[in-house]
Amino acid sequence: MANFITIMRIILAIITVCLLFIKTTPIYIAAFILTVLVIWMDGLDGYVARKFNESSRFGAVLDILGDRIVENIYWITFCALSFIPAWIPIVVVTRGILTDGVRSLAFEKGYTAFGATTMQQNPIAKFIVASRTVRFTYAVCKAFAFALLIAAYIPIEYPFKDIVTLVAYVCVYVSVFLCVLRGLPVLIESKRFFQDEK
Repeated sequence: MANFITIMRIILAIITVCLLFIKTTPIYIAAFILTVLVIWMDGLDGYVARKFNESSRFGAVLDILGDRIVENIYWITFCALSFIPAWIPIVVVTRGILTDGVRSLAFEKGYTAFGATTMQQNPIAKFIVASRTVRFTYAVCKAFAFALLIAAYIPIEYPFKDIVTLVAYVCVYVSVFLCVLRGLPVLIESKRFFQDEK
């Protein structure tokens, strides 16, 4: 069930970003609501996995892949619509490719990105990458960035639209900062996996 939710979340995210190219108020309101649903489903799949004891290494990998796909399609779509500069999806996608490559090597050796078998050994690295605090902060920033960017570009004026826009862009840049910050320890600690390959 948890894996099904992850797959449905990816499909719903793809449909949602396609709607953003139809620049009408009702469509953008619908895209905003659907984005909130996509964000909610991200937490739901993890909850279901824990509740029904469906946690598995495959599920953990699928969850990361789902997160990556959803994140990338939103950033790339926002760039295509000129909501954000091109360097943002370039940085996010590059970081994702690098960290996922390292994690796949770690996965072969029995490690996971998070949890009891996390690949991070340094306590500071473990906190930055795998702690609930930083992961939650990053998820919330991305959630607000995605939803509020759509709200900022609804093609009508409404009260506090300038504040919504400001908060959206603050969340965008904080999200990118946390994305890079959380990727660095993965790359720094990856050396041991490559040494083991020799």
